[in-house]
Amino acid sequence: MTDSKAKVLEGKATPRGKYPHARRAGDYIFISGTSARQADNTVIGAQAVDEMGTYDLDIRAQTRAVLDNIADILATFDATLADLTEITAFIVNMNDFAGYNEVYAEVFDYDGPARTTVAVHQLPHPQLLIEIKAIAYKPE
Repeated sequence: MTDSKAKVLEGKATPRGKYPHARRAGDYIFISGTSARQADNTVIGAQAVDEMGTYDLDIRAQTRAVLDNIADILATFDATLADLTEITAFIVNMNDFAGYNEVYAEVFDYDGPARTTVAVHQLPHPQLLIEIKAIAYKPE
């Protein structure tokens, strides 16, 4: 890292390109798209079903893991999920919206961040069902 305001966290999944997990710009923290992928490239909420490569994918487990990963990233800036002002969620299948929304409501209420959810054709790993990018406001 050449800019001390950009962070790539050890113990988290390595970004799949040359970008940080997050970047602070003044009082704002911008969090790159975050998934349920772990440092060892396994995916929380992806259980192998057979030896043919079939997986059972769990939107609830992946949503929890994504929010936990975002909380971990925010903590490195002395911030929490309560400091989030905006979230954009990308889900592969809108049939998973109810499960995602259920977990989201366990963490946030109407006073939480502004939110947009969009369906996308695919994410950068075949086992990923959801990715979230976020913006937090945390005065320096």
